[in-house]
Amino acid sequence: MKHILFIASCLVLAGCATARNIPVPTVPKVVAHRGYWNTTPEQTAENSLQSLELADRLGVYGSEFDVHLTRDNVPVVYHDDMLSGTETVIQKTDYNDLKDFRLPNGEPIPRLDAFLDNAKTLRVTLVLELKEHENAARDREAARIIVDMVKARGMEGRVDYITFSLEGGKEFIASAPHSRVLYLGGELSPRELKDLGFSGLDYDWAVLDEHPEYYADAKRLGLLVNVWTVNTVDQVLDIAGRGADFITTDIPDKAKAALGQR
Repeated sequence: MKHILFIASCLVLAGCATARNIPVPTVPKVVAHRGYWNTTPEQTAENSLQSLELADRLGVYGSEFDVHLTRDNVPVVYHDDMLSGTETVIQKTDYNDLKDFRLPNGEPIPRLDAFLDNAKTLRVTLVLELKEHENAARDREAARIIVDMVKARGMEGRVDYITFSLEGGKEFIASAPHSRVLYLGGELSPRELKDLGFSGLDYDWAVLDEHPEYYADAKRLGLLVNVWTVNTVDQVLDIAGRGADFITTDIPDKAKAALGQR
């Protein structure tokens, strides 16, 4: 019932906005957090090619995933700093010493080039999170390597960039000026992000609960707002009503249904 009331309220607001010649409110787009892995009856692996393909099949806007640079400069898709169940630090290890590791669904740890090649046949937008590295110089180097790999495949229009690294974000802005680059850190205001050239903010829902004015401030500045990680239907609807452009969630199927997206 709540999602029906939400959709109805959006239609009413849209009609009022049109009559007053003001911007029409939009229903936020859904981003699957680390892909669509939280499936039933069996879960698949986060940040896997399978979770990417399932996100595409679900029909959400985006599939978020995390990228580290190995010691020998190979971008790989994985969330944690260390491989699960080991003491292997990804960023301090050559790719050749990671390639035999298996995700819970049996896949090897994906290289970014394989991830991009697989995505070329899909429609879902890739929401690429650059993980922080040991220093700002390494973050900038990782960003350049990633952008070059995306450009080599002609996929600039298919990839949005997000990061906690301010220097990595600045490098994305410089190297991929036509791509969306959103900041994850939470400590900067929309005005500060605008001045740095970011496309928007991508903040934890708790940060935006503390700063609800950021929704309106971002809109006035022409910035996008993504909120993470939103994992109940009630919270999805609440945040949608505040004016978010995107919602990142571990329940993309339920969020999509609640928002009335086919």
